[in-house]
Amino acid sequence: VQLQASGGGLVQAGGSLRLSCAASGRSFSNYAMGWFRRAPGKEREYVAAISWGGGSTDYADSVKDRFTISRDNAKNTMYLQMNSLKPEDTAVYYCAAAQTLGPFIGSNYYGMDYWGKGTQVTVSS
Repeated sequence: VQLQASGGGLVQAGGSLRLSCAASGRSFSNYAMGWFRRAPGKEREYVAAISWGGGSTDYADSVKDRFTISRDNAKNTMYLQMNSLKPEDTAVYYCAAAQTLGPFIGSNYYGMDYWGKGTQVTVSS
């Protein structure tokens, strides 16, 4: 599975962006998917994850009630709708795939099977 994140950009605080993660390969629907981010000078941070069928989702406390993760297995694409953006959301966002939700929730980066290249999100104050 190859992953490609897109949709980043520059937005003012309070605005919205939708990130996409397009996957190639037939086995996309077999994987849990999720997002991480890395802000300048900070460690990589877990953001959100979704189970292979989309029935279970999980969010970091910092984005809960503002971000929504979803997926369309027919299109081999995962999404992250980001609303009420804050300057502290500024980071490079990466999508990843794993066998289960466990590695995402546990921030077990080494448990990811695939990583995509990041997309930059910048939120101005």
